[in-house]
Amino acid sequence: MKKRVLSSILAGVLAVSVFAGCGSKTEDNSQAAADNSTTPATEAAAEESTEAGGTVESKGTIKVAASATPHAEILAAAKPILAEQGWDLEVTEFDDYVLPNEVVESGEMDANYFQHVPYLDSFNEEKGTHLVEVGKIHYEPFGIYPGTKSSLDDIADGDVIAVPNDTTNEARALLLLQDNGIITLKDGAGLEATVNDIAENPYNVEIQELAAESVARVADEVAYVVLNGNYALQAGFSVAKDALAYEKSDSEAAKTYVNVIVVKEGNENNEGVKALVDVLKSDEIKDYINSTYDGAVIPFEE
Repeated sequence: MKKRVLSSILAGVLAVSVFAGCGSKTEDNSQAAADNSTTPATEAAAEESTEAGGTVESKGTIKVAASATPHAEILAAAKPILAEQGWDLEVTEFDDYVLPNEVVESGEMDANYFQHVPYLDSFNEEKGTHLVEVGKIHYEPFGIYPGTKSSLDDIADGDVIAVPNDTTNEARALLLLQDNGIITLKDGAGLEATVNDIAENPYNVEIQELAAESVARVADEVAYVVLNGNYALQAGFSVAKDALAYEKSDSEAAKTYVNVIVVKEGNENNEGVKALVDVLKSDEIKDYINSTYDGAVIPFEE
């Protein structure tokens, strides 16, 4: 089979296919996040503004709940840019998937950044919350990585390919295998596909289903492994350099599992949040993502 490496320019949790959210840390840690909201970069931006002819007029504070990696890191890169516009970005990190939504629903925080829309929709339905997406920022691509074989050209009859076994991640893995001509899925299987939806299997590959965190551990036992960005990084893979194929930015999975900025319904036109989204979609932040995450995190292009 001809090797096909999907074309996206690559530059990392959450993994819920991974979108990871973070739950509340201790009050001390949350306070520390707030206390440390002024970074050297922010101070430098303020000094530059003063030297240019005066301080920037304050427009207020934007309070955002976020998971640590990559979300809070990306927000840290956005902070000095927002400061130049007069906005103080206050980020609090969480380490579960519930509290970041609850603090936005309650109005304690203006927005959050940790999840994709399928999770958001599920959360709203289950919890009765009123949260909406206001900006698509990045996605964390699935890739096919070397196991005992280093090229998709070498695929042979009966090869074993390890994939995550949870619903979301398995479907993404199977779709990626389909995109690369290894299998064909039944019409309409889409993002709910399982191994039972494989319609054609010309190489008679064996799909080995494992817990997402275990897939990389069998790389020396199977022909190929299919991983999402954060697990690839943890396994020591460079997404940009090692992936034999990965999700295109215009793929169904990338569009569906793009990580988003979320607010409570009715706050879509909050000026601070609009400024935040604009900065997160700016060339400066895209460059930061691309240069920092080695392809494990990719800016989403509309």
